[in-house]
Amino acid sequence: MESPEPSHSFASDNNSGVHPAVMEALERVNEGHVLAYGEDPYTATAIDAFRGLFAAPVEVLFCWGGTGANIVGLHSILQSFQAVICAASSHINVDECGAAEWMLGTKLIDLEAPHGKLTPSQVEDQMYVLGDEHHVQPGALSVTQSTESGTLYTLDELGELAEMAHRFGLKVHLDGARLANACAAEVMRPEDLLDAGIDVLTFGGTKNGAMYGEAVVFLDPSLAERARFLRKQNAQLPSKMRYIATQFGALFENDLWLDNARTANTMASRLGKAVASLDGVVLASPPQVNALFARLDRRAIDALQSWSYFYDWDQSRNEVRWMCSFDTTNQDIDRFVAGVAEALALAP
Repeated sequence: MESPEPSHSFASDNNSGVHPAVMEALERVNEGHVLAYGEDPYTATAIDAFRGLFAAPVEVLFCWGGTGANIVGLHSILQSFQAVICAASSHINVDECGAAEWMLGTKLIDLEAPHGKLTPSQVEDQMYVLGDEHHVQPGALSVTQSTESGTLYTLDELGELAEMAHRFGLKVHLDGARLANACAAEVMRPEDLLDAGIDVLTFGGTKNGAMYGEAVVFLDPSLAERARFLRKQNAQLPSKMRYIATQFGALFENDLWLDNARTANTMASRLGKAVASLDGVVLASPPQVNALFARLDRRAIDALQSWSYFYDWDQSRNEVRWMCSFDTTNQDIDRFVAGVAEALALAP
C-alpha cells in the first residue's frame, strides 16, 4: 500500500482520543480536595444537567464503563428468576463476555433481529411462559439506540416496543452507548424517551469525546431506589466521581455532545458516498449514523487492515465495519478512500 495512511483510523469510535474541551474540564477539576463517591459539586452539577437535558427529575448514576453501566441498569429492574429479551446482535449478548449471565445470573433471550431492530410481535411471542414456574420469566426488554448495525429505531417503534413490554409487566432498558448519534440524526431528543416508555438507559460518553465513563439514567426515578447499592456491589462506584461527572458537564455545555456526534455522522455519510462510487465496494445501506458496513474482496480487506486497521463484521460475507468519530477529518476520508481504491486495484 503506497497511499498515505489516514491520521485517524476507522476501526471504532472507541479508538478516538479525548475532546479538548473535555480534557480542559478534567484539568480544571484536578485541583484541591472534594468529598469522594459523588458528594461533590461537580457531580451535582452534572446530574442537574442531565435533568435539564431530559426535562424531567431523572436519577443518574455514573459508572466506569458501558458494560458495567448496562449491568447496573439491568440489575436494578430484574429479579433472580427473570430474563432479558434482546436482539441477538446486541452488545449485552455479543460483546460483554457474558457479563449479564455471570454477574447477574440472568438469562438472555436473544432474538434474531434484522438490522438490529426488534419488533413488538417478537416480544409478544415470548410471553407464553409467563406464570409457568418451570420457565425463566421475561422481566426486561433491552433495545439499543443506535443499534449495533448502525440503524435507528423511530420514536414510534420504540413506543410500540415499550407498550408491548409494559403490557406484560416488563421494564424497558435502552443501551445508549451511541445515543448521541441517534439524537444528532434528528430522529429523537432525549426527553422523547420518557414519552416512548423507556424506564432506564445507559447514556454513553466514551464513544463521543469522553476519556471514560458512562451514566445510568433512570427515567422512572422509583427504579433507582436499589441502584446505588447495586452499583457498589457490581464494582461500578467510582470514588473520584468528579472526573466522570465533569466530562458530561463539558459535553453538555453548548451542546458539544450533539456537535461531536453530528460530525461523526456527517463523516460517515461522506465516506459512504465516496466508496459507493468505487467498483468492488457494496454498501449494506447508506449510513444512518456514524457506522458504515461494506462488502469487498477478501484480499482487499486484508491489505487495508494491514495498512489502517478496522474490524470484520461478517467474515462469511466479506463484510466490514468502518466507524467515524468526532475527530474524523475530511483528509482522513480522502486518504482512506484512496487506500480502498488502491487495495481493490491490487486484488487480482
